[in-house]
Amino acid sequence: MTNAAPLNNYDDAAVGRITAFVEQLTGGKVVGLERLVRWRPSWFVEVETEGTVRRLHLRGDRGGDVSIFPDLKREADVIAVLHGHGLPVPEIYGYLADPPCIVMEAIEGTRDFSALDAATKSAIGRVYMRAVAAMHRLPVEPFMAAGVHRPEGAEAIALVGLDAYMPHYRRTKSRPEPLLEFVIGWLRRNVPRHRDRASFIQFDSGQYLVDQGAMTKLYDFEFSMIGDPLVDIATMGMRNSYEPLGAPLPELVRYYEEATGEPVDHDAVVFHVLQFSLLGTMQFTGTVGKPCPGDPHSVYLMFDLALRRSILLALSHLTGDPLPDLPPLEQRRGDNAPLLAKLVDTLGTLPVTGEAAEAHKAQVAELIEWVQRADDHGAEMIARNIADVSALLGRRFDRWVDAAEALEAHILKAGPEEDAVLITLLATIEERRLQLFGPTKLGEAACHVVLPATRPD
Repeated sequence: MTNAAPLNNYDDAAVGRITAFVEQLTGGKVVGLERLVRWRPSWFVEVETEGTVRRLHLRGDRGGDVSIFPDLKREADVIAVLHGHGLPVPEIYGYLADPPCIVMEAIEGTRDFSALDAATKSAIGRVYMRAVAAMHRLPVEPFMAAGVHRPEGAEAIALVGLDAYMPHYRRTKSRPEPLLEFVIGWLRRNVPRHRDRASFIQFDSGQYLVDQGAMTKLYDFEFSMIGDPLVDIATMGMRNSYEPLGAPLPELVRYYEEATGEPVDHDAVVFHVLQFSLLGTMQFTGTVGKPCPGDPHSVYLMFDLALRRSILLALSHLTGDPLPDLPPLEQRRGDNAPLLAKLVDTLGTLPVTGEAAEAHKAQVAELIEWVQRADDHGAEMIARNIADVSALLGRRFDRWVDAAEALEAHILKAGPEEDAVLITLLATIEERRLQLFGPTKLGEAACHVVLPATRPD
């Protein structure tokens, strides 16, 4: 996957206001500003004060319509609470409302563990999991004062993420989503009701840096909530599949158990893997179905495919229903193959300058490859999906959107006695999509998704 180009392009005037704010805040002069190439506007800034230069980090608003908690100040306030309680997070120096920007300490380090030996990775993992356990022990009241909702009761604690994401999903949903609607209902019917203690959680966890063989600090609390602490174990396990955390996940879980003095409920972890996979898909499905101008669409397609694969793996584990074994696709070339080949050729000749432009060009190439696969096999996949839905519902459909709409309506009324049949059908539909797009560069991540193993083999 390419680095995402920023989708909220702060203009020169906005950057000027940020620069002036940093100088006012620090009493120094900005002598360096490095824009990071990613989907969120962010910078490293060098500020000179009385002959000394220090580096800060500027975190802007991601923009678009995929934010569950769109107020960037919420994250700044949460990080400030964590820092005040001695957690290893960056210090917050200030917040600018227009344009939204957090001014914070720049963390030293990297996510690359490849140069470290196993003993060093283990030592870092123990420190990291102690920090996570300490975060989970914090009182929740200061976070409530910062605007974080506190759920009450086992069901609300288990589903705090679903309840938080649901308004965004309902507002942005742009197409029928039979799989998502099924999983929403399944989760509500299968809450782990014995887990009734809520903690502050990072939610999208596993994000920390290492430098010179030691952990530096945790970062990124955009989606933080108060909920079941095992959500953080589930989400760090999911992150580990594409952004390794150093020590093996079962080892990290053991360190967490040592730090908390309590055994981890592994089935509850898988429940939260299922829920988090669902929520990520819910977050992006609106723009995947109806792309918004400026969105990094290739990134969202990659997320969507990988998260749906994760949904199927977790659901199969929790229900015992096996995933279908599909026959391979027959090789064929689509009718538009010559035109698409020419498009690839034309793109390759376009001159570009700079990282952001290179990233945009790479994203276009990824989208063309995606379209090529759809041209080769998309019609066949859709025909098979329509036939399967028609067989289940007992009526014929000519278009996939109509079949998907009818299937979703059926799912919303179906009882748990239909779960096995529906899981098999939904898994078949999604596995065909993975067959179709898995061979692309964007599909590579989905092909490598595995269910996090939280205990030793």
